[in-house]
Order: sequence, then structure tokens, then C-alpha cells
Amino acid sequence: MQKGMAMANTMKGPGIFLAQFAGDAAPYNSLASIAKWAADLGFKGVQIPTWDSRLFDLAKAAGSKTYCDEVKGICDDAGVEITELSTHLQGQLVAVHPAYDAQFDGFAPPQVHNNPKARQAWAVEQMMLGAKASQHLGLQASVSFTGSLAFPYIYPFPQRPTGLIEEAFAELGRRWTPILDAYEDAGVDLGYEIHPGEDVFDGATFEMFLEACGNHRRCTINYDPSHFLLQQMDYLAFIDIYHERISAFHVKDAEFNPTGRQGVYSGYQSWMNRAGRFRSLGDGQVDFVGIFSKLAQYGYDRWAVMEWECCLKHPEDGAAEGAPFIANHIIRRTEKAFDDFASGGADPVLLKRLMGL
Repeated sequence: MQKGMAMANTMKGPGIFLAQFAGDAAPYNSLASIAKWAADLGFKGVQIPTWDSRLFDLAKAAGSKTYCDEVKGICDDAGVEITELSTHLQGQLVAVHPAYDAQFDGFAPPQVHNNPKARQAWAVEQMMLGAKASQHLGLQASVSFTGSLAFPYIYPFPQRPTGLIEEAFAELGRRWTPILDAYEDAGVDLGYEIHPGEDVFDGATFEMFLEACGNHRRCTINYDPSHFLLQQMDYLAFIDIYHERISAFHVKDAEFNPTGRQGVYSGYQSWMNRAGRFRSLGDGQVDFVGIFSKLAQYGYDRWAVMEWECCLKHPEDGAAEGAPFIANHIIRRTEKAFDDFASGGADPVLLKRLMGL
């Protein structure tokens, strides 16, 4: 990830994560048609889910620079760029607690179902392919999940055995460090989406994971404020603390409306009836003016990518509203101070006189 971010250029965008929109019907069933659909709505970039064969062939992309040039050409013809490759589903399978085995088998091909070791090996291979494919596409970053070994023990009752969390993160480090090394070789940051359900779900757990991975420089963050609002975190202070590690940005809204019946855990209710739920951009409670200002302050110059997961609004409406929403929030960074006109220049004699010296 670039250092000296305060001198960087303006954020790129708007982009759109295609995972929630891909489908079997046109225009959502091929990269060419969905890219044109996105461009027609005003998006300038697309984040590609690498598990969706209707849009992308990850193995082919890792093995063929020619194929990647063709993919880039398809997007160029439509009027969009590729922002990042997403390996969220594969990254989730790098570390799976046995309680989730049956549910997460659906993220993997049938030949590795009911075989956790084979499924994990497949996931690791997929992550390695993602590094090479990202390199072939000339991308700066990729986005993913860490997976989870400890999340079933998130609430400390009964008391967790001594060393359980430490060993869980040590194992995460052992599994992810070789993958991060592959991303280093490819020159690509791996931005983990900090997300409940993953062992890395807030700043404290990210720091534990980062330490377990030897403070690997490719271990970065896909910043998504919606997950922080639903945990009642200070998502603006998060940027102050971790801005040097933010390599990607999911623009997603959410709202938290606690009642006398439910709070952060939301009572096992459906998304529609939860105290905490995701919303379309502008319909929730996330302070995007503050977020875009903070990111501009620290010189974030990568993509702002809409992720849409609203429980109320139709996805086509959410997408149509998302591009102008992001475009209107991106701050073009100034190249001069507003009061430069009043500057008298550097005058050593004047400086001393002003201080009475």
C-alpha cells in the first residue's frame, strides 16, 4: 500500500460490487452486459466476484495474461475499469469452524463437500490464483474475508479456556501468511473486509491478526462502515487509527434502531425486522460526509465501491441511486490552501520581528 498518503490524488469512483447483481437473466449474466449496465448507470468501475463463472474465470485469469487483457478490453469497451477482484467466499473457507461446515460447503465445488481439509486446500489455491490474476490485470488490491476459528466463542460465557483465542489467531496467521507472501510477490494488497462472523470483526481483532501475520505489509483493510455502525463502533475514529492500512472501500449504508426487545444481536430476527440492518446508500445512518472527508484528509486515492445489501429497496433502484450518491461525495483534493492569496512569503526578518526577537 502506498505510504505518504497525505500527498496522494483524489479517490476513484464510483464503482460497484457485482456480486449482488449477477444473475441468469440479461443484462446480469455476462461481464460484457453487466459492465455496460453499470456504466449506463454512471459507474466507472466494477469489482468482480471471482467465484461467479458467468462473469469471470479465475483459474484462466491466473494462467493467462492474454485472457486478462481480454477481460480488461471487455470492461474498457463498456466504459468501466476493474477496481478489484473479490475472493470473499474463497477467503472465508481458508478457516472454517466445524460448526459452520455444512453451511459453508455451499461456497465450494461439490467435489470437496463433506471434506474440510480438501475444501481448505481448494480455498488456499483459489487465493493464490487470485494473487496472480490480480497481477495480470494490473490491480493494486484485492478484497476478501479472513474466515473464522473462534467466532462461536465471541461471548465469554462459559469462560473461554486460557489460550483459546491466542491459538485461533496463531493458526490464522499460519494459514494466511503464505497467501500474503504470494500477494507480496504479485505486488497486490489483500484488503480484508472486517465483518462479524469473521475472526477479524473490529480494530482490536485486526491488530491481533496483523500481529499473527508478522505485520505483513500486504495485510490491509477493505473499509466498510456498515459493519462498524451495526457494532456501534466509532467508524470515523477507525479511519484515524488505521488509514495507512486501508486499501479498499465498500460504500454501504446501515441503520441501528434498538428497542426494548432487541439490540446489537437483533434477536435472531429476519433482516427486515432486525434492530441493525443494511440500507441503500443515503437511506441509513452512516455519516458518509464524514467518511469521505476523513479519507480525503489522509489521501486515500483508490476506489469507492458500492456494495448493495438493502433489505427494503429494489436492487435496480439502489444501483441507480448509488452512482450519483458516491460521485457527489467524492472530494477532489485541493492543490493549494484557501488562504494562499494572503501569504506574504517567507521573510526571516519579519518572523523574528513578529516574535519580538
